[in-house]
Amino acid sequence: MALATLLVKVFGLGAIVLLTQYLLAYLRSPLKKLPGPFLAKFSDLWRFFNHYGQTHIETQKELHAKYGDAVAIGPKTVSVADPSLIKTIYSTRGTFLKSDYYSINDALQDGHILQNLFSTRSNEFHAKTIKPVQKLYSLQAAQDLEPLMNNTMRVFCHELEQRFMEGENKGKTCDIADWISYFTWDFLGDMTFSKRMGFMEQGKDVGNILDSAEKVMRYFSVIGQIPQLDKLLGKNPYLPIKFPDFSIAAGFCVERFMERMQHMEQFKDKKDFMNGFLQAKQEYPDLVTDSEVIGYLIINILGGADTTGIVMKAIFYHILKNPEVKEKLVKELHAASLNYPPSYTALESLPYLDACIKEGLRIHPVVGHILERVVPQSGLTLSNGVTLPPGTIVGMNPWVIHRNADVFGDNVDAFMPERWLQGSKEDKSAFEVRTKRMKDADLSFGNGNRICLGRPLALVELTKVTATLFGKYKIDLEDPSQEWELHKQWFVWPHKVKVKMSPF
Repeated sequence: MALATLLVKVFGLGAIVLLTQYLLAYLRSPLKKLPGPFLAKFSDLWRFFNHYGQTHIETQKELHAKYGDAVAIGPKTVSVADPSLIKTIYSTRGTFLKSDYYSINDALQDGHILQNLFSTRSNEFHAKTIKPVQKLYSLQAAQDLEPLMNNTMRVFCHELEQRFMEGENKGKTCDIADWISYFTWDFLGDMTFSKRMGFMEQGKDVGNILDSAEKVMRYFSVIGQIPQLDKLLGKNPYLPIKFPDFSIAAGFCVERFMERMQHMEQFKDKKDFMNGFLQAKQEYPDLVTDSEVIGYLIINILGGADTTGIVMKAIFYHILKNPEVKEKLVKELHAASLNYPPSYTALESLPYLDACIKEGLRIHPVVGHILERVVPQSGLTLSNGVTLPPGTIVGMNPWVIHRNADVFGDNVDAFMPERWLQGSKEDKSAFEVRTKRMKDADLSFGNGNRICLGRPLALVELTKVTATLFGKYKIDLEDPSQEWELHKQWFVWPHKVKVKMSPF
């Protein structure tokens, strides 16, 4: 009885201490005058559970619709929906540093925390690390990879035809969402290691890599709301429970690196990223060691397949959901008399195809969270006159910004490629002003000094694959009334896009 009484007192005291901390956090918070959820003003637990329930996108849309451009979603965190502040918060100078949210992506090695190109909060580290390899991610470099991409696309088409369009498989249902993942991951293997991973040939998630990648992003999405938890969970070497991490992808990269080192002569003429990274090691011996090369490989793997695949799935889904759009696109592709796979140069002049890609990026950006940054010493003055003090976490959610009607026009929830084309009654100067306003508000690849390195390659890939599949095949949803499935985490993952395919 005495022990029970003691436990009640201990738990009661703990509850009082916790409530006191929450109350003090609220009283001290410079954001308490900003509108937002009541519980969010006291603790980041509100954010934690909102993201755990995968309702954060709808919640943030509703909050901004109700309260305006600035909403407090934590004691020190503000979600901003003012496009005019994009160039301030995400400047090319990197004045607003990344928050500790990104520390979840740091690696724990031999008891030491190692940052990488994506996770680092240091501009100096980022600039130093990116310099040796930046040229590998230019548009010209992306076009130099087209022969590799074409080979992978031929395998893609062959597998789709054999499995879903020929013989006894003719008319078989294809989950194009799965197959787009197989393609993007196999191409990633080809361009990085000159070795496909076997997803397409086997028609499945080889080594459980796809499932593992999504589970890692689920952890990142939720635990990132209270980054301190990662030290107790994912980066706690004494915890018997193992949380999702990048070990499978990292192990694969190490294997390919060792293979390359042992067979250098066999791969010496390959124009892949591995040889590019090894060349950077020769050119920058003080900056690039074997560890950095492996780090580059891991970033390539984690940042290059799912991101492109997610947008590609969205583009396909929305085109298929809008028969008029599909009809216009197919008509343009057939009128161009393309050879398949078509060159990116041949596709650049097709305006409706380009508009479909842009609209897909707008309506379904990969990231579903605010892109967190930390307010510097100068503070940040919002359009309502409130100045956010240094240390405030501030960010914009692409899913909110990309649905700003003042920027993107009417029907922002609808897939309308025409919004990227000049209207019949619109003069050229008005069109240029309007499209510049939309491009300036584009957060599909991030913005500023931390914009996605792989943007040029992703655009080439999205353009070529969309043109190839819609140009070569009749594609229709198996059930036009059936909605797809979205897993809303750090990335917004589409699943279950069932189609029927046949050759033209």
